[in-house]
Amino acid sequence: MSLAPLTTEAALDAEVARGDLLLAYFSIPSCKVCKALRPRVEALLERLEVPGVFIDTTALPETAGQRLVFAVPTLIVYGDRRELNRFGRHLALDELEDALTRLRDLLADAG
Repeated sequence: MSLAPLTTEAALDAEVARGDLLLAYFSIPSCKVCKALRPRVEALLERLEVPGVFIDTTALPETAGQRLVFAVPTLIVYGDRRELNRFGRHLALDELEDALTRLRDLLADAG
């Protein structure tokens, strides 16, 4: 499951408003760490069957600012129409996997 690129803040708001578990990957084109991390995050999302979106913060600086994204990569996990978890610049993929699995299960039980 690849990260679907979003080009407007309204598109991100619409995805979050659905209430389903969602990972938003904030990045910039020149970030080498972001480029190296992205395929690994995409593989994790594919395995866990969690949708994800990609936001280029150079194209959507207002969107990044509204969500207090000041460093990249920043990964924000949304669910139940709100932010549930945030991972900053130095993240461990096993922590991301644990959080996504736990939140996926919690949201499935609640629904």
